[in-house]
Amino acid sequence: MPGPTGPITGILGLSTEIIGIWVAALLTLAIYSFLYGDNPVYKVAEHIFVGISAAYGAALTYHLVIIRRLFDPLFRPDLAQPPLDAPKISLIIPGLLGLLIFSRFIPRYDWLSRWPIAFIMGLYAGLSIPRVIQTNILKQMQATIAPVLPVDAGGQYLLFSGFENLLLIVGVVCTLAYFYFSLPHRGVMGGLSRVGIWFLMIGFGAGFGNTVMARISLLIGRIQFLLYEWLPTIGIHLGAGPGAG
Repeated sequence: MPGPTGPITGILGLSTEIIGIWVAALLTLAIYSFLYGDNPVYKVAEHIFVGISAAYGAALTYHLVIIRRLFDPLFRPDLAQPPLDAPKISLIIPGLLGLLIFSRFIPRYDWLSRWPIAFIMGLYAGLSIPRVIQTNILKQMQATIAPVLPVDAGGQYLLFSGFENLLLIVGVVCTLAYFYFSLPHRGVMGGLSRVGIWFLMIGFGAGFGNTVMARISLLIGRIQFLLYEWLPTIGIHLGAGPGAG
């Protein structure tokens, strides 16, 4: 916000941009100090991160949910998004349910908080179960009943796609055989279950690899920040940044 002498561009003679870079760099180094061992510096940075995240989430919820979706449509319909001709009286019910959650702080009436919690759990279960069934069950079933030798618009067989479909079918059958415990895993069933273990290990490995690569990408981003944004502020230049042409 502009002050009496103009916009604030620095603190104690330092640019706010430089101060922000130093704060981010010191907090980054404090977090990575955990690689040496658990220490007070890491704990301070961890508490700062958790506190700022909680405060930011609370402020975001207050402005985007309580104000925009409850207070404005109920008491200031002309400022609602989109504007309303009259107050939305039906919002009184979710508003009261939200207030009942705070009864947890009153031991005598804490049982009232069970009503909004039960409503929230039932609502999210009702919304998520159809989506989970659609994405994790029906789509998977649809993929396993694809034709082994699909054809294109010209009537030509797509051999590579057929190999993928066949491999998928074999993987599904063998994996299900591994989890089928009504028969002893001997003979054919034992062979199928052993092949299913390989498919499971490949799937777990791919998931773990994706997780590791995501974490490595975060590490690369922080290292690039330290090398090309923080070190130049103390006179150390290591050449052009990663985005240089």
